[in-house]
Amino acid sequence: MGAPGARTRAVTTPGRPALPIGEVDITRAAANPSGVEEFDRVLGGGLVPGAVVLVAGEPGIGKSTLLLDVAARAAQSGATALYVSGEESAAQVRSRAERIEAMARSLFLAAETDLATVLGQIDQVQPDLLVIDSVQTIASAEVDGAAGNVSQVREVAAAIISVAKQRGIAALIVGHVTKDGSIAGPRILEHLVDVVVTFEGERHSRLRLVRAVKNRFGPTDEVGCFDLSDAGITGLPDPSGLFLSQRAAPVSGTCITATVEGRRPLLAEVQALVAATTAPQPRRATSGVDSARVAMITAVLERRANAPLKGHDVYVSTVGGVRLREPSSDLAVAMALASAILDIPTDPRLIAIGEVGLAGEIRPVPGVERRLAEASRLAFTTALVPVGTRGTASIPERLEVIEVPDLTSAVRRLGAGPRLAVVDG
Repeated sequence: MGAPGARTRAVTTPGRPALPIGEVDITRAAANPSGVEEFDRVLGGGLVPGAVVLVAGEPGIGKSTLLLDVAARAAQSGATALYVSGEESAAQVRSRAERIEAMARSLFLAAETDLATVLGQIDQVQPDLLVIDSVQTIASAEVDGAAGNVSQVREVAAAIISVAKQRGIAALIVGHVTKDGSIAGPRILEHLVDVVVTFEGERHSRLRLVRAVKNRFGPTDEVGCFDLSDAGITGLPDPSGLFLSQRAAPVSGTCITATVEGRRPLLAEVQALVAATTAPQPRRATSGVDSARVAMITAVLERRANAPLKGHDVYVSTVGGVRLREPSSDLAVAMALASAILDIPTDPRLIAIGEVGLAGEIRPVPGVERRLAEASRLAFTTALVPVGTRGTASIPERLEVIEVPDLTSAVRRLGAGPRLAVVDG
């Protein structure tokens, strides 16, 4: 018996012949500003015709509000926008639009959950911008299963992406997230779309951050900052002030650091409180900072700086709901804790940048030059930084940079002497 022959297929003449790469029209990939500068920053300049953007985030975080604002601004600039809601009625969407001042004559609303009807609405309206809220609420009658299951999400997404590509429609698709924060539905959904952005923020805070996880048209290390209020959602081109408390006099237990969100430096305040307790297991509570890193920094303070933290509850938090994820905030956490223990306020014009090692050393962190420039711009005068910073970064003229090799040297800046025990006994 011979080997099976290769499958043959009929040759099809392509409708559009291949072109030399230099003759490809690059204007088809040009981004059009959405009217929301912070959103454009994340997208890489704006919305590209035919591009599909997946916007994911927890319920109530502000996704619908942001996309309704984007659709209204596009309509106000002369484009035709279609907002399809599978979760709310058209009347509910209009009520929100009136509240956030997102009304426009060429903004069309449709409350649909059937895919065929959604495609029919697209045929009728012929939009330049399409918003689908959300992909998990729309179902196709030709696919078994309820809306939101893997097969339905794949079918709906493929149909929306196909019509967007064929007609040059910029499409924004809302996606739900699971309990662990990942995007619900099949993983192929993230591969099919051109851009994936995540919407983040604490439910009890007004701050919202939009991050690009995938972007075929721009960088993936950019972050947009927004302020969510009853009046809607507004971009924050200079959000550092949100993360710094305003007080008449210095207070112990606080320290400022400079973090980097994407490529944007932000100043944030760390607050610490140390209180004596008779409980056999003292509390270690954190908000906005990684609890494991705070536990490590607390242990280093006890072992390397002789900090009397046994028998004390420790509370560490950030101001304004910002989350400090990178190790560059370690030194600020340690300084806030030392300040709380000694009841000595830190200089209100001082920032602390550096990673704390288990031996008590202060390690360098990336992006120091941008952090120092932001601190100088906001009139800070002193910076505690790791050794070697002067040789690797340009120092602003009005900023005094103090290099500290270890945690003990940093604590001395509080006037505590070489050891915390000198003051605490």
